[in-house]
Amino acid sequence: MKTLTFNILLTVILGANLTFGWAADGAGLFKSRCNTCHMIDKNSTGPKLQGAKQKWTDAGEGDFLYKWVQNSTELIGSGKGALAKEISNFSPTAMPAQAVSNEEIDAIFNYIDSYVPPTELKDATSDTTVVVDPVKATNYKGNLTIFNWLFVLTLILIIAIIVLAGTLMTLMKSDYFKNKLKAISTKANMLILIITTGSFMMSNNAYALTFVGAGEGEKDSPWLLVETTDLIAILAIDIILLIVVLYLRHLFYQMLAMVKPKVVEEEVPVISAFKKVNQVLTDAVPIEEEHTILMDHEYDGIQELDNNLPPWWVWGFYATIVFSFIYLINYHVLGVSDLQIKAYDKEMKVAEKEVKMYLSKMAMNVDESNATMMTDASDLSAGASIFAANCVACHLAKGQGEIGPNLTDHTWIYGYDIKDVFKTVKNGTANGMPEHSSKFNPVQIQQVASYVLSLPAAKGLAPQGSIIEK
Repeated sequence: MKTLTFNILLTVILGANLTFGWAADGAGLFKSRCNTCHMIDKNSTGPKLQGAKQKWTDAGEGDFLYKWVQNSTELIGSGKGALAKEISNFSPTAMPAQAVSNEEIDAIFNYIDSYVPPTELKDATSDTTVVVDPVKATNYKGNLTIFNWLFVLTLILIIAIIVLAGTLMTLMKSDYFKNKLKAISTKANMLILIITTGSFMMSNNAYALTFVGAGEGEKDSPWLLVETTDLIAILAIDIILLIVVLYLRHLFYQMLAMVKPKVVEEEVPVISAFKKVNQVLTDAVPIEEEHTILMDHEYDGIQELDNNLPPWWVWGFYATIVFSFIYLINYHVLGVSDLQIKAYDKEMKVAEKEVKMYLSKMAMNVDESNATMMTDASDLSAGASIFAANCVACHLAKGQGEIGPNLTDHTWIYGYDIKDVFKTVKNGTANGMPEHSSKFNPVQIQQVASYVLSLPAAKGLAPQGSIIEK
């Protein structure tokens, strides 16, 4: 029991101690705080930093370098430091205050002074232009919000570990568990080994939480500067603590299972899903219970079962009754929906509007009320082609008539105006002239009608009709 107690306490201490086991490194601090405005070996928004520390030291102002980084405006205002005044003229923008310690500043400049630029292989045919992507500034306010939630989660997990550990230690005081603890302690030792190894592995990385002292931060800046690496660190801690909580919970349920009496469950026959669905749909009685629904009469030894109607059929019958009432009220009482004839009439009106819109769009909105005589050679040529393909059988090639009347004299049966001829060609006549509206579009009918009126006089059938062309 002492061994398991020691392991649990060690787990809690390691999980809590991980929060404070990080140290700052120069590379990470430079990239998160300086890289936006400074470059190591060349001037940028701010001057280059390589050799800057030695320059301040040679000038006898090495101590002022820390104050310059932490709050350059305050140092310039104090009038101390000749180099501070000289560097302030490099850029019109003042260097913002940085909440860093002297040790962190030393780490930054140690990284800068030991920085070796990467070698670049040059190729005669390649473009050696190097594009440096701008470094995005850290969103400290957003990081602080996430950090607060993760820290709260850390506290909850630690409290859960303490509660579970206390519960387990209470259970372990009984003699029943003394013999069981040896096997459990082996698993607990394995868990402690995993957590310890993880903690040492993560301790090789550098993480730091920076607190902003009074007067150090800028206006509206957070009181705690949390880097992305800090969030990753505390998230890793939370994951480890969660593993500990889950493991302790597993141990707790194992101990409960040891003392909980085993309940012997009666074996229930397994019914397949198909049989269940079939039972619901048919309401059939099992064969071994059919004697309960036997009817009294029989014929030649054949007996009848008083089965219920299948539920699916009953439900469908009720559904048709409900549907009939809805249909009756909808179509015949309230008249919300249209009956077939009315719906057909509406659809025909819509179709007529669509046809008119189509004809208007295609410039074919021509009928017997607005047809005009077409005189262009292209229109008359198109009319002649239509006439030759469809009219010569009755009126012959020159229009002199054979089965149909002569179209070249001055006597007409239905009228000689372009509108009259258009109507005759379009709708046909009772004397055998077929309609052509189903064969030709309105423009084609107008073309062939104009061609007929342009035909010269030709000797053929005797004049027919009572309308004399003036």
